[in-house]
Amino acid sequence: MRRTWAVAKNTIRQALRMKVAIIFVVLLLVLLPIMGLTATGDGTLKGRLQTFVSYGLSLTSLLLCLLTIIVSIYTVTSDIEQRQIYTVVTKPIRRYELILGKLLGVIVLDVGLLVVFAGIVYSVTVFMPEFFDASDAELHQVKNEFYTARASLVPPELDVSQEVQEVYDELEKDGQLEAAYPNMTREEILDTLTARKRLEKQAVAAGGRLLWEFENVRPLDPNQSLFIRFKYDVSVTPPDGDVYGIWQIGDLRQFQYGGEIVTPIWPEERRDPIRTFREIEVPARVIAADGYLGVEFINNPYNQTVVIFPVEDGLEVLYKAGTFTGNFIKAALLILCRLVFLSCLGVLAASFLSFPVAILFCLVIFTIGTVSGFVLESFDMLSHSIGLVYTYTIGAVIRLLPRFDQYNPTAYLVPARLLTWSLLGRVLVFMVCIKALVLLALALLIFSFRELAKIIV
Repeated sequence: MRRTWAVAKNTIRQALRMKVAIIFVVLLLVLLPIMGLTATGDGTLKGRLQTFVSYGLSLTSLLLCLLTIIVSIYTVTSDIEQRQIYTVVTKPIRRYELILGKLLGVIVLDVGLLVVFAGIVYSVTVFMPEFFDASDAELHQVKNEFYTARASLVPPELDVSQEVQEVYDELEKDGQLEAAYPNMTREEILDTLTARKRLEKQAVAAGGRLLWEFENVRPLDPNQSLFIRFKYDVSVTPPDGDVYGIWQIGDLRQFQYGGEIVTPIWPEERRDPIRTFREIEVPARVIAADGYLGVEFINNPYNQTVVIFPVEDGLEVLYKAGTFTGNFIKAALLILCRLVFLSCLGVLAASFLSFPVAILFCLVIFTIGTVSGFVLESFDMLSHSIGLVYTYTIGAVIRLLPRFDQYNPTAYLVPARLLTWSLLGRVLVFMVCIKALVLLALALLIFSFRELAKIIV
């Protein structure tokens, strides 16, 4: 371990002498505070904070990822190309200790830089309201909608399988199936009918009512607020582009069974633009003692149109379940998992490739990881045509690729969504403990058999 740590310290010193590392560090030191002062967003304090956190943390992650790739590759390839490796391997140090030392040095450097720059982003975010003339309403808004970590509850998926099957059987009986859905398989037709039927369940005519019911709503503090986040769509766009709605939020079971109203009901009449996310702030005391919460929307007859709540993101309940600081720390740990993976990838590439080729190889993998959703969707289409061949060849390789876009920390911090320890644990297990360790094992295996010099007699 002592020899490994000695290699790690030498790797850190070597990295700090690199001009590219100095440039990246200076860029972050200069750009992060400037971004904090110049971020505007939508002009509100919340918009400024969201814009800064999004761009600031993304820039930090990007530059540290690129720096990790460059340092992890250069620290191995430069020793080989400059023949310094000969003086190292002749000493009492094994090849695996050399690789582990290089990797440890890169990771320690990453941890140090991440602590510094994540600390800058956090500090600017926390103190930003003091630099702007924010009203009390804006300060209240960012406290409840940004400086927090909110859990999300969405309506349970509606089971419309029986209704869909009845529609399918009716179309098949009347011989209209092929005409209505040409060139589609049975599964594709059923999926289309299911999506349509679920959307119908989320639509309400003028004067009609729509009720959502949630169970096990447990806010962190019952004296805090909860938020109903929603988005309208309509069958016919109103002249002013707004929808007039009447909301009732609370234990609506009291109306069904009568008797004394124990839990308060929160009524609210609103006018909101269509196709735009809006939030209703409601005191958490409207939640019943058993965790039940009912949300009812009444389509004001004045609208004269059908109001539709999109199935995917039409409505959700948000309530405080953590703190901004805790969420930010977990977001930084997500970035660290990404850096550990890339450092193992860089060491693997450097174990058998030259510096330019290794850089290109790692940048391709990094780019694929940032758009992994698109890549997986594209290859899933291919799997339908080649079946098992895809599963055991291309599919196996695809599953080893990182999925950086799926675990983007800004996707949780910007909308103040709770980043759970369970999600962080899954990333740690799959990205670090499995994928990164596989890359490290390959690097140790390849480097242990690599020919560093030829003996010519």
